[in-house]
Amino acid sequence: MSKALVRQNKGGGSGIVPAVCSALIPGVGQLVNGQTDKAIGVFAVAVVTGASVIGAIPLIGSLAGLIYGATWIYGVADGYIQGKKR
Repeated sequence: MSKALVRQNKGGGSGIVPAVCSALIPGVGQLVNGQTDKAIGVFAVAVVTGASVIGAIPLIGSLAGLIYGATWIYGVADGYIQGKKR
């Protein structure tokens, strides 16, 4: 049987679009890559920690800010890496 109609994914896709999407709104890059569960998780953590930064006491707000920053970096990096694999 011919494999002419079967698309063969050899990697090397561009991870820039998912990375930019995730940089603007955490979790959207994972959604672009088709990872819905991971997208919901990243977005939920970003929303909860972002809200904690705004309304919390200084020590907890600083800790929540660090967690938000780590989540943001993770989302952008993961969006890029997974986008390159696709």
